[in-house]
Amino acid sequence: MGLNVASLTDSLLNSPTISRIRRNHALEHATLHILAQRFPGKSMAGHSNPRGFWILGDIPPEEVRAAVESALARLRAGESRLALHPNCGTNLAVAGIAAGLSAWLAMLGTGNSRRDKLERLPLALSLATFGLIAAQPLGAILQARVTTCAEPGDLRLVDVIPKEGGRLKAHRVVTEG
Repeated sequence: MGLNVASLTDSLLNSPTISRIRRNHALEHATLHILAQRFPGKSMAGHSNPRGFWILGDIPPEEVRAAVESALARLRAGESRLALHPNCGTNLAVAGIAAGLSAWLAMLGTGNSRRDKLERLPLALSLATFGLIAAQPLGAILQARVTTCAEPGDLRLVDVIPKEGGRLKAHRVVTEG
């Protein structure tokens, strides 16, 4: 009896905890898109987990709440593109892995001398660059199919809790559903 990888993957991605993380991750991205439109040039970041997500940045709490509510409504209305973000950690991880593996492959078979390694350096740099180029669409594909889910289902906003630690300002966005 063969292993059905697609079925196993689908089952894992739709397990309750993973599904919540993916939906919160999509809502986090959508919220960041909306906040970026309302506060151009403002530095912001986010981090998702099963209970919601964090928005890092000096943004008024009422603006964060309004952005989350708008993001949720727009995702429900089918604006799935809001679930993808160019600065997502998924993109950064895929780029780092692709560049690192490409450079490593270029160095396979070199001797132990520095000269051997230096002679391969142009190849390693070229392959790492191609790895970074290939990673750009791959990161977006992984976001869309694995790390986010643009269909919020019964996800709803429970609370936005401002937190401050020195100069760092953050908002804990609590969700359920």
